[in-house]
Amino acid sequence: MTIGRLRPFLPYILLAPGLAWLTVFFVVPMYTLARQSLNDGTLETGFRFAWEWANYSNVIDRYQEQFIRSFRYAGTATVLAFIIGYPLAYAIAFRGGRMKSYLLFLVVLPFFTTYLIRTLAWQTILSDQGDVLRTARDLGVLDVTDALGISQNGRVLATPTAVVMAITYNFLPFMVLPCYVSLERIDRRLIEAANDLYGGPVRAFARVVFPLSLPGVFAGSLLVFIPAVGDFINAEILGSPKTQMIGNVIQSRFLEVNDYPGAAALSFILMAAILGAVLVYTRLLGTEDLA
Repeated sequence: MTIGRLRPFLPYILLAPGLAWLTVFFVVPMYTLARQSLNDGTLETGFRFAWEWANYSNVIDRYQEQFIRSFRYAGTATVLAFIIGYPLAYAIAFRGGRMKSYLLFLVVLPFFTTYLIRTLAWQTILSDQGDVLRTARDLGVLDVTDALGISQNGRVLATPTAVVMAITYNFLPFMVLPCYVSLERIDRRLIEAANDLYGGPVRAFARVVFPLSLPGVFAGSLLVFIPAVGDFINAEILGSPKTQMIGNVIQSRFLEVNDYPGAAALSFILMAAILGAVLVYTRLLGTEDLA
């Protein structure tokens, strides 16, 4: 009898742990951050809530360049991750055979090492006296990359190239795995029919395979782009003051300058900008029609 009375409430009981988790670790921190962004004062004089909307306009005017740079770096890294990751996912899904599990393991293997260590490894790889640059210098490759703007004065470290390369590498599995899942789900009979209808694998890929894999491309793009915009580790370790991203600014305002209202305002502006970019991307891709 008691179970029968509780049955209408079972969905809410099941949802309660998740809702409690979201409330404690998302809603409350977001409220605290929002309130902090409208505070006035300094750490020495004390902060007080004063509806200080000027915090938002001040940080936009001051850090507009870092905002634009962050979206440019993240967008470039997302495109590169797609160019590298999609063919890799396609090869694993359609040509992997019995090696699929092993190949997927290799894709996620870098995650067995911490994010910081992976980034520091790039610092070693791209160091001025490292084997990679020494070989490129001997072969005259750096002269070409200098002319193309990829390197600067024979250096790759402390350039946008180093930052974008590291971001692409660190988030590449987030592109490969969703694309692989979408490609793996495609019915092979559809591909056979497409080859018959369109007369070749290239047109069959363009008309059938790629459209059916768009959910994976969409998910992978978001999984790469969103964390890449707010990243600050790569720019801090591999970049220079001229390559600072908005994540570096937020980290500095919170932990070094102790400008909590400004840092909180920057965080909310970044979240709003990312949300707007995602909505535009969703609209352009037409993901409401994707299954």
